[in-house]
Amino acid sequence: MSGKAKRRDEDGASDADSEGHAPPKKTLKRDSDDESDSIVVCEISKNRRVSVRNWQGRIVVDIREFYLKDGKKMPGKKGISLTMDQWNVLRTHVEEIDKAVSENS
Repeated sequence: MSGKAKRRDEDGASDADSEGHAPPKKTLKRDSDDESDSIVVCEISKNRRVSVRNWQGRIVVDIREFYLKDGKKMPGKKGISLTMDQWNVLRTHVEEIDKAVSENS
């Protein structure tokens, strides 16, 4: 195995995420073009969205980049799907994350 392999399951968004977009739009809609039952919770930028979906029988919170193909938004490789256990751990640390962000800005 080469040292150049990308880790996709544990990595969050990269430093290139600071696109300076307007505040996220809050939307709640079902993705009918996806084979899974996905609910788009919000669009955090032009090409990034947060959705909740059933994947392989498990509920996941999916934060993913999308790209346009033939005029249709398609999910890209860049993203992370959090299990409910992982989502709950993240939720319990929101205040600590906010504090660290404010200390470093």
